[in-house]
Amino acid sequence: MLFMVEMDLDVPWDIDKTVFEDMKAREKARSHELQRAGKWPHIWRVAGRYANVSIFDVESAGELHDIMMSLPLYPFMTVKVTALCRHPSDINQDD
Repeated sequence: MLFMVEMDLDVPWDIDKTVFEDMKAREKARSHELQRAGKWPHIWRVAGRYANVSIFDVESAGELHDIMMSLPLYPFMTVKVTALCRHPSDINQDD
């Protein structure tokens, strides 16, 4: 199943910088792990915001939920999830 996930971050202004840098490093490592596994095939930064738009390719909504909960920065995220399906006019039906 494909899902478009929009993630906006709202990090508390008073968070300890060392703690936040550690969280960002762990977030990056986790996202790389998921990308290499094929679960997170696309990620785009939203210009001018601390946000991204991503595509996840997972077995179920439950798997997506578990992945989102595993992200170290999840507590600071506002997330919008949209289920996707192939459009019949897409000429790239095999990707």
